[in-house]
Amino acid sequence: MVTFIVAAFVLGYACIALESVLKVNKAAPALLMCVACWVLYMVDPVPFISLMHGGVWQAFQSAFAGGGSAVSAFVNEHILLSHLGDTCEILFFLMGAMTIVEIVDANGGFNFVRDRLQTTSKRKLLWRITFMTFVLSAILDNLTTSIVMVMVLRKLVSDNKDRMIYAGLVILAANAGGAFSPIGDVTTIMLWIKGNISTIGVITEIFLPSVASVVVPALILQTSLKGELAAPQMAQEGDALHFTAAERNVVFWLGVGGLIFVPVFRFLTGLPPFMGILLVLGLLWTVTELFYRSRGDVEETTQQRVTQLLSRIDMSTILFFLGILMAVATLAETGVLTAFGQWLNTASGGNHYVVTGVIGVVSSIVDNVPLVAGCMGMYPVASAAEVAANPALADFAVDGIFWQLLAYCAGVGGSMLIIGSAAGVIVMGLEKITFGWYLRRISWIAFAGYLSGIGVYWVEKAIGL
Repeated sequence: MVTFIVAAFVLGYACIALESVLKVNKAAPALLMCVACWVLYMVDPVPFISLMHGGVWQAFQSAFAGGGSAVSAFVNEHILLSHLGDTCEILFFLMGAMTIVEIVDANGGFNFVRDRLQTTSKRKLLWRITFMTFVLSAILDNLTTSIVMVMVLRKLVSDNKDRMIYAGLVILAANAGGAFSPIGDVTTIMLWIKGNISTIGVITEIFLPSVASVVVPALILQTSLKGELAAPQMAQEGDALHFTAAERNVVFWLGVGGLIFVPVFRFLTGLPPFMGILLVLGLLWTVTELFYRSRGDVEETTQQRVTQLLSRIDMSTILFFLGILMAVATLAETGVLTAFGQWLNTASGGNHYVVTGVIGVVSSIVDNVPLVAGCMGMYPVASAAEVAANPALADFAVDGIFWQLLAYCAGVGGSMLIIGSAAGVIVMGLEKITFGWYLRRISWIAFAGYLSGIGVYWVEKAIGL
């Protein structure tokens, strides 16, 4: 049965990877793959339950007194609900963060970004774009940051060839900025929420590698930009419903500051991150409604506007994550991920730089979410007691080398191909950048930055930072 489950997963994964060819949204095959894997699992689940939950399963059988099958009850109550709970923590966090960003964007909060980037020097603009994208993607997410920065570039750069170079750098900076932040990239969020990495650990040890991964490409790309830009033409403010400059700044700093506060909220309360996101969302939503209420048109601003904002949330992405994470959970429950992790570790001689480096390269071809989810299932987090008994497991403890490298490689590795990250895909669509152009002009630069970051991390560990 394991063979059929793996085959269903591989087939579904292939359909996801070939989304642009099949013209079918990747959420659809992800959901079908999820259901197919669990249906096949339920054909004969007892061997898997005995393998993965032996003691708990025996105790459940002894205490089970309800009607129906004890096997079905155990799978539903102890396996499915457990994995669904872990998955929903990630989904609600993403939905809340996406809504916060939409509120800030819809109310002109990101005009603050545009105003800070004004310059006529091409090279100065390159470094300002790099810095702003890097910082914003660490606070927001690489997809949203890429959209915001491309929209800003359209107001600042009229030449299409120059704008494509800037857009390529936006992809690199967005992915690099998200890699060192616990809330900046979906894969880092997954590792953070599951406790594989801590807020302080990932920021302090992955920050410099992330900086190196974007500074090296920026130094190379600036040689392609010479001269001055035409003076930017700033758009006029809109109708009376738009906020004042002071109100837009309040919205920006409340939204961005709230996202920064989420890790602090988790530390202070011990509650999961999605609760902090809901707090920030509720507060930001209330403040913007009060701003609109002061304009008198409560009917339109309270009812119609909120509905419009919520309708902008990309539910297909949310459903994709639901499908892929629950499908990966099936592989974990059959023991496939554990066995594959042991083989990969043996084949690489236990060299985590090789394993995670390969994962990063592969993430430029296929989606990094299932890759990271699979690694999380292959290598459990080692406890303090396990590390004390076997010091070799220290690399798999919280903030161990493997998890930190995984966060960096999976986040930055997607930059090597334009289809390798959400940021790349959205910029490709917005600026009509072709796969071939990016491969010729940006891919080798991204690879140089990727290796530079790994080298910086190795130096950090070598000198004991």
